[in-house]
Amino acid sequence: MTTISSDHVKASPKSDIAFILKKAFISAAVALVLFSLMIGVRTEAGPTGQLIYWTRFDDLAAIVAAVFGGSILVEAARRWLGPIGPGTLVPASVQGVVAQSGRFLAPALLVFTLLVPVIFYNQRYILDLGILVLTYVMLGWGLNVVVGLAGLLDLGYVAFYAVGAYSYALLATSFDLSFWVCLPLAGLLAACWGVMLGFPVLRLRGDYLAIVTLAFGEIIRLVILNWQSLTGGPNGISSIPRPTLFGIPLTNDDDGLAALLGIEYSPTHRIVFLFYVILGLALLTNWVTIRLRRLPIGRAWEALREDEIACRALGINTTTTKLTAFATGAMFGGFAGAFFATRQGFISPESFTFQESALVLAIVVLGGMGSQLGVAIAALCMIGGFELFRGLDQYRMLVLGMAMVLLMIWRPRGIIGHRAPTVYLKKAEAISSDLVKEGHG
Repeated sequence: MTTISSDHVKASPKSDIAFILKKAFISAAVALVLFSLMIGVRTEAGPTGQLIYWTRFDDLAAIVAAVFGGSILVEAARRWLGPIGPGTLVPASVQGVVAQSGRFLAPALLVFTLLVPVIFYNQRYILDLGILVLTYVMLGWGLNVVVGLAGLLDLGYVAFYAVGAYSYALLATSFDLSFWVCLPLAGLLAACWGVMLGFPVLRLRGDYLAIVTLAFGEIIRLVILNWQSLTGGPNGISSIPRPTLFGIPLTNDDDGLAALLGIEYSPTHRIVFLFYVILGLALLTNWVTIRLRRLPIGRAWEALREDEIACRALGINTTTTKLTAFATGAMFGGFAGAFFATRQGFISPESFTFQESALVLAIVVLGGMGSQLGVAIAALCMIGGFELFRGLDQYRMLVLGMAMVLLMIWRPRGIIGHRAPTVYLKKAEAISSDLVKEGHG
C-alpha cells in the first residue's frame, strides 16, 4: 500500500492565494453591508424641517478597503505562522521568550510605577492618568478572582465598585469618619453584597450566570438612582472628605502637611499621595490574590473553573467556593470604589454604568484570565489606548475594537495566558517525573 507524503497533500501557492482573496472579498462584502447604513448614508434636518439625505462614500470605501487589506494580512499570517500549539498562532520560540520575560517585566514595571511621580512630577495629566490606570488594574485583579480563577462570568462587577464608593461617601459625610476607617468598612459591605449575589446564582453557569450578574449590576444602579433620600439620586453626593496622612491633611493651611514640614504648598502633593495610595491598594490586592491561589481555597477555585462536576466529585463544597470567590472579588471592588470616591470628591450614578463592567471584563480577558501581570499590561494598554487615540474622536472605539480582534486572533488566551496549576501541583508533577526517569514509576 503506497503512502502519500505531506508535500503532495499540501496545497499549492495558487490555491492559497485564491482562498485568501476569497475570504477577503467576503469580509469586505460583509463590511459594506454593515457600514453602508451607519456611515455611508446620513440624514440631517433641512432648513424647513425636511430630511436631507447625503452620502459619505469616501469614508465607506476607506473602511471596506481596510477590512479587505486586513483580512489578507490576517490570512497570510495564519498561513505563514501556522497553528503552533493549542489555540495560538505564535511560534513556540516566541512563547518561550514571552514566558521568560515575565520574570523581569513585572519588577521593571513595578520600579517604573514607583518612579512615575518623580519623573513626571510637574505633569499633572500623566499623574492623573497613572492613578486612573492603577484604579483599573486593581479592579481587574479583583475581577480576575471571580472570572480568571473561579471561572464565573460576572457582568455586574461595577455594582461592588458602586457599593464601595457610596459606602465610603455616606459614612464619611454622615458620621465624619476618616478614609482609613471607612476603607475596610466599604470593603466588608461590598463583600456582603457579593455573598448576596452568590446565593441566587449557585445553580447557574455560563450565559445564565452572566445575565443574572448583569441584572444585579443594573438593580444596584437603579436603586442608587432612585433612592434620593439616602444616595442623593441623580445629583449624587458631593463634598466627600479627602484622605489624610496619619491624620494630617494635605491642604494649604497651618495644619497642613506642607506647613508642618516647612515647605511650599503645591496641589501636586495631594495627587502624588493619591498615586501611592492606589498603588499600595493595588499591590495589596495582588499579594492577597497570589497568597490565596496557593491555599486550598485557591486550588478549589481553579478546580471549579476547569470542571464543576469533577469538582463536586472530589468532595469540594462548590457553594462555599463560589461564595468566597464572589466575596473576595467584591471586597477588592469595594476598596477601589472607596478610593474613587475620595479621589473625585463627588460621585453620581453615571459613574457606575454597564460600560465600566464591560471595560474591566475586557481587561481581564485581554490580559489573560488568571494572569496578574497580563491584567496589569492590558489595563495599561486599554486605558492608555483611550488617551492615545483621543484625537481620533468617533474612530477611537473602532481602532481599539480592531486591535482587540487582532489580539484575540493571535493570542486567544490573552496577552499572557495563564491556566497552569498552583505551585504545589507543579512541584508534585516534577517529583513524579523524576521518579519515572529513575525507574520507580
